[in-house]
Amino acid sequence: MKMKKMMSKRNRAAVVVLGDLGRSPRMQYHALSLARQANLEVDVVAYGGSDPHAAVLENRSIHIHEMKQWPRALQQLPKLLSPLVLLLKPLYQFFMLMWFLCFKIPAPDVFIVQNPPSVPTLVAVQWASWLRRSAFVVDWHNFGYTLLGLSLGRSSRFVAIYHWFEKHYGGMADGALCVTKAMQHELAQNWGINATVLYDQPPEFFHPASLEEKHKLFCRLKNNIGSPCGVRDCVSMETLRTSNSDSNDSLFTTQAETDISLKLNRPAIIVSSTSWTADEDFGMLLEAAVMYDRRVAAILNEDDSVEEEVIWKSIYNGRQYLYPRLLFIITGKGPEKEKYEEKIKRLHLKRVAFRTMWLPAEDYPLLLGSADLGVCLHTSSSGLDLPMKVVDMFGCGLPVCAVSYSCIEELVKEEKNGRLFSSPSELADELLELFKSFPSECNSLKLLREGALETGLSSRWATEWEEHAMPLVSEVISRHYNKFSKAM
Repeated sequence: MKMKKMMSKRNRAAVVVLGDLGRSPRMQYHALSLARQANLEVDVVAYGGSDPHAAVLENRSIHIHEMKQWPRALQQLPKLLSPLVLLLKPLYQFFMLMWFLCFKIPAPDVFIVQNPPSVPTLVAVQWASWLRRSAFVVDWHNFGYTLLGLSLGRSSRFVAIYHWFEKHYGGMADGALCVTKAMQHELAQNWGINATVLYDQPPEFFHPASLEEKHKLFCRLKNNIGSPCGVRDCVSMETLRTSNSDSNDSLFTTQAETDISLKLNRPAIIVSSTSWTADEDFGMLLEAAVMYDRRVAAILNEDDSVEEEVIWKSIYNGRQYLYPRLLFIITGKGPEKEKYEEKIKRLHLKRVAFRTMWLPAEDYPLLLGSADLGVCLHTSSSGLDLPMKVVDMFGCGLPVCAVSYSCIEELVKEEKNGRLFSSPSELADELLELFKSFPSECNSLKLLREGALETGLSSRWATEWEEHAMPLVSEVISRHYNKFSKAM
């Protein structure tokens, strides 16, 4: 049954994100599906900051409304006033949400809200749905109280209050979606909420990159991959030379007339996207990088007195080693980024380099489709959600090494599409095994790539949304509309 036949005369939906829309891909995909598959006009209420994907911006049925954020000047208040901020900030956000949801946008048939954050989002959307006679669906990505507990401690009174608001107002919704079966079970058993599992799936613009796409991307990223802040490492010398020479050459590819080829002595590219928050232990990756560097030197019986530049020059002149250089490209924004960048600067590694960057929405899938391995450091504050970044990687045919936790095996299948690790040493072991004889052999890595591509092709967002989300949203709106029709 087509959803449009089930709709009231409004034919509108509102997607609510108390966060940066450009950094909320799942909610962008909801907006696209509501517009494309449900034929609705969609109002997105969110913060600005990062640009959403071009598909969202170009869709004429999607209307983005940017809210004003908590004033920046108030973010610098002394820690002594943090309890006051914990009270005032939600009040400010609540009134801002109510203004947009009740006055700035047309009344929708349904509000679909991202959780977390829960306070004041769930309260505001529930009130707005009552005032505007709209249905209300919560998309549970995680639990807000567990995230707050990372900074305040689970025993904090603020965390207990937050938990109550999240459970009370989340339970008042007309429908619920969630990201894992483990979360579905938790919501049913301990929250009294019947949620439909909507697994994250990659949309159509996540796919393996062609050789031409890789070459163009690497040429565009020359400056980004150049030596950061004057730090010299195993790729900076070569990057400098390629940027000063033929414009048809990059660190990874070369072009002669119309023929493009990958360089044999190129570094292996490992991508990790992060929000630089406490639920991702980036220090684990740094430790693994140091271990890889030292273990390779030991395997090759290299004298510790050999300077880094001697090895770098031999690599640049064409010498191939049993183990490649590793270039970790870390994408994302977040509060702990600068702290880890300072730690990276103090590392003196022979075969490992790091680059941090924020990519346009159109270039991020190309980077995943051009990389050799993905690393996921997400551990989940609740232990019940799955990292969407891994879903995107699989969509691009990129295998993943991921931190092991309670429900990650719903997504990452050992020896099929990735590997799991629990310590820096285990991750270093995985890197040594997967990249031995790179790029010519690496049979284990090739098998994982085939499995990742198979996983990515097995289902796409549009298919998953039509099968699981559309029936729920349709039923919620129909039930809600019939209730008000009988009352009139």
